[in-house]
Amino acid sequence: MTHLDLAAPVEELAKALVDIPSVSGNEDRIADAVEAALAPLAHLEVTRLGNAIVARTHLGRAERVVIAGHLDTVPIKGNVPGSWDGDGFLVGRGSVDMKAGVAVQLSLAAALDAPTRDITWVFYDQEEVEADRNGLGRVARERPDLVEGDFAVLCEPTSGVIEGGCNGTMRAEVRIPGRAAHSARAWKGLNAIHRAAPLLTTLAAYAAETITVDGLDYREGVNAVRIAGGIAGNVIPDECVVTINYRFAPCWSLEEAQQRLEALVASAGLDGYHLVYTDLSGAARPGLDAPLAASFAASVAATGVEEPRAKQGWTDVARFGELGIPAVNYGPGDPELAHADDERCPVEDIRHCRAGLEAWLTS
Repeated sequence: MTHLDLAAPVEELAKALVDIPSVSGNEDRIADAVEAALAPLAHLEVTRLGNAIVARTHLGRAERVVIAGHLDTVPIKGNVPGSWDGDGFLVGRGSVDMKAGVAVQLSLAAALDAPTRDITWVFYDQEEVEADRNGLGRVARERPDLVEGDFAVLCEPTSGVIEGGCNGTMRAEVRIPGRAAHSARAWKGLNAIHRAAPLLTTLAAYAAETITVDGLDYREGVNAVRIAGGIAGNVIPDECVVTINYRFAPCWSLEEAQQRLEALVASAGLDGYHLVYTDLSGAARPGLDAPLAASFAASVAATGVEEPRAKQGWTDVARFGELGIPAVNYGPGDPELAHADDERCPVEDIRHCRAGLEAWLTS
């Protein structure tokens, strides 16, 4: 089993985590290491559900904060184990998304045996895949008591800036029928791929909005992300499937966002199509008006970083929102480098985020 030294400099702990392969669905090894590192700490109650680990203080404080991060990564592409470059970066898969953030969690979980608020540390699996496999969602369903709290911080990469709320996301398959025929007698068939053209034109012409919610600007996006059709080079395709991804602002409920997407697809004027949702994840409002969020924002602002901004991607703050827990994103690393082949996180970011969270949790 890999040994994690929680007393090591936080950037060294981050590299140790990067060095453990943990592609979604294969988090056993890293979960074992996290559990083994936390179990001896007398100030924490450690619970494991599958490959999710929850560690909680029970100090009788007036408030409880949940601080969460996921253990999995997208597939490796020659970038594990990690390495250092000469410009002060930790390089490797997961360095940004989000093992640097997990290192901050682990380092503080070990060091803070008497914080001013009770803390629940959550380390979970399968965030980078379909929503129904998400480890945080599983914990919330099976043991909701483990994630109760007054406020939550998700250590997703934000370059050390608080990012409020998140866009929602959904994927839908639009199945467009045709009629098969030999391509030498194409007039006998009905080409389903050709029939998809009005939908693709509609999507290409669509001007996505930027919507302000509680003072933060969320950029929407509607895109075709996959197209499939045909069974052979000499057969007129009898079906074409266009997969659409819609990223929507937190002013819309999931149901409202579905209605907006369905109206857009209908405006293409296709006949006989069938729309099927393959992924649905709601958005989360910024939550910065909650007292603990305001306290945290003030503490981070005191370090000289920029004002809070909107989280443009989807994150698990939405799950906390569904539980009625205000939540923000705050962690090391540039989110634009998440999943990149040259994924890299500034060491200074890791140290800064650790110091920012420690100052707030001990103030």
